[in-house]
Amino acid sequence: MDIQNRRRFLATLSAAAAVALVDAQDSFSQEAPPETTTVRLGKIYGICIAPQYVAEDLLRAEGFTDIRYVAANPGIATALALARGEIDFTTNYAPPMAISIDSGEPITIIGGEHVGCFEVFAKEGIRSVADLKGKNVGVQSIGSSQHVFLSVIAAHVGLDPAKEIHWVTSASPKPMDLFADGKIDAFLGLPPEPQELRARKIGRVIVNSALDRPWSQYFCCVLAANREYIRKNPIATKRVLRAIVKAADLCAIEPTLVARRIVDAGFAPNYDYALQTLKEIPYARWREYNPEDAIRFYALRLREAGMIKSSPNKILADGTDWRHWNELKRELKS
Repeated sequence: MDIQNRRRFLATLSAAAAVALVDAQDSFSQEAPPETTTVRLGKIYGICIAPQYVAEDLLRAEGFTDIRYVAANPGIATALALARGEIDFTTNYAPPMAISIDSGEPITIIGGEHVGCFEVFAKEGIRSVADLKGKNVGVQSIGSSQHVFLSVIAAHVGLDPAKEIHWVTSASPKPMDLFADGKIDAFLGLPPEPQELRARKIGRVIVNSALDRPWSQYFCCVLAANREYIRKNPIATKRVLRAIVKAADLCAIEPTLVARRIVDAGFAPNYDYALQTLKEIPYARWREYNPEDAIRFYALRLREAGMIKSSPNKILADGTDWRHWNELKRELKS
């Protein structure tokens, strides 16, 4: 975004939203500047991670001058891009991150972003996840966010996702399109897919992670960083995390403005679905949830499903660092 557009964006913010952005200096006036002014963020499918996409001005306020969004495939592929140093930070779904940590990849989860973004859609006659036994379920690929999340959900109700679900892998056509055409029985939708299917009155929702326990009790998306970046740049790391959580507040305060911005920037194709997503996800409640609880919960589910070998405690010890998160929760109390 050029300087003129950025100024227009700032000028359009309501007074409440402006506090989250303009007062950013108040929280870190005594801090040293970031060790680097460059940060690379992952650009992945799914507009639920809107805080990452709308954080540019907040990152500039934190001292970053070279802010890049690097395309990456979601799921385990994103974690691998992070581990290889192709990106420095990304928001991603918690289970693929835990799987990558279990594999020894040098990534570290540093905070949560939001809860309640995915929904499981099924055709008529399928009333619960248990009914997916023997059914055709669409995912982009094995190891994709949809595959990992739905495997965890299936294992939680007693299914063996590797043996009792027939996974139909397809990046093109997308699983949503296969489902809409009646070619598969179910799939897990990520924004803006649930919003579109509900608008088209296709299928029925058998799991809504914003409403249904236990999924509604935990962060589904977390912020992770390349481990070497954290080691070399601890101040910059905290500043990135602060920008992301402030952007989450901004998404809650100004969903109309944020939806327009992420569409104009090419992060989302449809304004109406983007706006609906921003209004449905409780971004402002990030202070109420504990990312450590989320990683422990998902690591246990993954281990039960046979998808990782490590215990939840080992995943937490090897791949998380909550120092900056805990500091920011004290700094940004409201």
